[in-house]
Amino acid sequence: MTTRVQAGRGARTKDRPAVGALGALLALGQSVWLDDLRRGMIGSGELAALVAAGLRGMTSNPATFEQAIAGTTDYDQVLAELATSPRTDREVFEALAIQDVQAAADVLRPVYDETDGADGFVSIEVSPELARATDRSVAEARRLWRAADRPNLMVKIPGTREGWPAIERCLREGININITLLFSLEHYHAVAEAYLRALEARVAEGRPIDRVASVASLFVSRVDTEVDQRIDTQGSALADLQGLAGIANARLVYTAFLEITRSERWRALEALGAKVQRPLWASTGTKNPAYSDVRYIESLIGPDTVTTIPPDTLRRFEDHGIVAPTLPGDMDLARRTLSALESGGIDFTDVSRTLEAEGIDKFARALDKVLGVIRERRK
Repeated sequence: MTTRVQAGRGARTKDRPAVGALGALLALGQSVWLDDLRRGMIGSGELAALVAAGLRGMTSNPATFEQAIAGTTDYDQVLAELATSPRTDREVFEALAIQDVQAAADVLRPVYDETDGADGFVSIEVSPELARATDRSVAEARRLWRAADRPNLMVKIPGTREGWPAIERCLREGININITLLFSLEHYHAVAEAYLRALEARVAEGRPIDRVASVASLFVSRVDTEVDQRIDTQGSALADLQGLAGIANARLVYTAFLEITRSERWRALEALGAKVQRPLWASTGTKNPAYSDVRYIESLIGPDTVTTIPPDTLRRFEDHGIVAPTLPGDMDLARRTLSALESGGIDFTDVSRTLEAEGIDKFARALDKVLGVIRERRK
């Protein structure tokens, strides 16, 4: 593995040396969160070892829990104990998920403390069925926040139009929010504005803002999958632009993030202790075998960012990934790339809308699957 290291700000743990790929990314100001959460990895010490190597957080969603519960025996004993419980399958699932999130948050708590609340988070998601329901999303976020009862918890709320006011209200109440299912610069601007307004409202109310945290999760490889399919459908005229949209889109988001954090509006909040709302690169596993299996990690390395990596992709990156600063990158090229795709008939508003709907549906189906697994295991 090739490693070049420069100083970054934000979430680096005090006095911790850079070791391996995780430590090298941390030295460049980028935190790695694992896109996975399984009960076995907590009890076995696997998670603690990853944290010692430089892991800074974890994310979960119905899909990761479906894989964990259906694909391992880690939950068989507790499900057997709950076989005759009056709890519904959904209540059992939520109880298991909250237990796992609490245990993972406890392992990561030293990171949270050492970074003064800048890192060390574990995420749990509101039901995907609520992605279009503002008030119910707020209610579920409040309930999950109280049930987990960990300062280094983040509740995931989709960045849909209906989600924007829910995100702002929860942040204003001091609930840490991981904004998921972002696919466009337009939606990024909306959730960044929600974060700023929430912090400003807390200041006006005389409440602290130094322990309010948020990340804006932009999905990357899924953009390429959708755009590449549309290019194939239209013919070969845009073939040279395949595989470029996702990274170009992310770089535009990062540039917008830099503009926000350099503004006087942000600096006024930062002076009161506010933490930046870091861009988080999601969907970083490569879907197309024609592309490098670590391209979405290598291409988006920069200060004040988070990259969420599935376990298999993390192993590949540890093996042959190149750690070097690649953000913000060639922004003119990123703009030209997206402009050329638009001119060629790729409607990015429709791409974003399609991916958002597919993402909600994917998580809803995963939730149905995990409830079905729990139902069968309880029998």
